[in-house]
Amino acid sequence: MGVSMGTASMWVERWERQQQRYAVDREERFAVIADVTEHLCAGRDRPLLLDLGCGPGSLSARLARRLPDADIVAVDMDPVLLELGRTHHPDAARYVDAVIGEDGWTDALELDRSVDVVDVAVSTTALHYLPAPVLLRTYRALAALLRPGGALVNGDHFPPDGSPCSDLTAHVGRRRAERIGAHGSEDEDWESWWQAVAADPELTDLFEQRERKRPSSGGGNRHLSVGHHTQLLHEAGFGHVTPVWQVGDSCVLVALKD
Repeated sequence: MGVSMGTASMWVERWERQQQRYAVDREERFAVIADVTEHLCAGRDRPLLLDLGCGPGSLSARLARRLPDADIVAVDMDPVLLELGRTHHPDAARYVDAVIGEDGWTDALELDRSVDVVDVAVSTTALHYLPAPVLLRTYRALAALLRPGGALVNGDHFPPDGSPCSDLTAHVGRRRAERIGAHGSEDEDWESWWQAVAADPELTDLFEQRERKRPSSGGGNRHLSVGHHTQLLHEAGFGHVTPVWQVGDSCVLVALKD
């Protein structure tokens, strides 16, 4: 099947631009995730990183540049995005097709549990698609994969408890996005990007696979606060949880395994 390098490069560049609409200070968020990962992997010869919901490899590529000796396993269920990542960022990671949260999804990672211990699992704007019970199972699965002292580093939107405060953080995030021009009218949004992808002859087969695989909406967990996530992470076996960066309700949350 395959996708040409030129096509993959063009679609990944357009993906990067449209994602700016949805992640406040996206590059700073990526940099903070890399800062935390680098700190946690200090002194590790070949750290093993797990990128959850990797898309076309945006975060994996940035981590590979920051930690060139790391082994990165990048996981997603979307055949279009995985193929774009494999083609455009082929050396950044080993890409794995798996549905995060499904029974046995960690088996698809093909890790040798006797030698492959994950140092850091990272994610950005991906785990909010999981309903809360599935999210808890996923947190437990990650805790089982991580070494003692390892961590989950998750960049996403985490509203505070209570609507008055969540209204404020959402407002601050929107205003920040407006000031840095993240909502430029000339840019694509999520829907128009996918409509354009569907019309590209090189991606037609992959897009049809995506449509067959795509689950019906399950509601996700976008409403869960930092406090609720912290409770679930503690329940899953993480000893310490803290936000390390926040703008509005866009936050990088770090959960450390004892």
